[in-house]
Amino acid sequence: MNYQSENLKNALAAEYVLGTLRGPARQRFQKLMMQYPPISDATSTWEQHLNALGQKIPPVIPDDSVWQRIEQQLGFSVEQTTSAEQAQSNVVPMTKAKPKVWQSIAGLASAAALILAVLLVNVDTSVPDAQQLALVNNEQTELLWALEIGADTIDIQATKSLVAKANADYELWIVAADGRPPISLGLLPKTGKLTLSKPELFDQIEIAALAVSLEPLGGSPNGSPTTVLYTSKLVTL
Repeated sequence: MNYQSENLKNALAAEYVLGTLRGPARQRFQKLMMQYPPISDATSTWEQHLNALGQKIPPVIPDDSVWQRIEQQLGFSVEQTTSAEQAQSNVVPMTKAKPKVWQSIAGLASAAALILAVLLVNVDTSVPDAQQLALVNNEQTELLWALEIGADTIDIQATKSLVAKANADYELWIVAADGRPPISLGLLPKTGKLTLSKPELFDQIEIAALAVSLEPLGGSPNGSPTTVLYTSKLVTL
């Protein structure tokens, strides 16, 4: 999944803010927000949009019978209390809080309905079965490659920010934490998407980082990186 797609990024951020992104998908998105500022920024933008929108929506107070049914479903007692009992109690009766509570609920529900109506209908916001992610950026923090590591494969997407050299190739390497020599995972695509097979060793060693090297056409001539250009940390989902 291309998390740098503006449509997808905004759709996921909106679902997160609305609370409709749940379970493992929500947990993965939270990790992405901590790792990648553009996704965090998109989420903050949607929070501001929703807050401003909610303030413009007039409150709607439902009929008393609606509130009574909700109280019953939540297991609250609707017993009557005397004025003296209320004066001695620090507990505010739920009936007093009803209008403010419903104003908030009504505002949120209306905002959710409006946002869902304008969200990108054809955007698939399901989170794939990726186990790990890695984003390779250049010195200007522009995304060049997005990697999704699954159980058996490594899906790599080259972005439009990548200006690839025609007379060279780019190779992906494992940088092991134990100091062993870098391990080649294969050549990176210069455009579009490419799927590499994930070696068993990938899950058997501690990986300090992934590295991208500039190589002659066809890859490293001696099994070692020629010129390391970029490194990236793995994010476990």
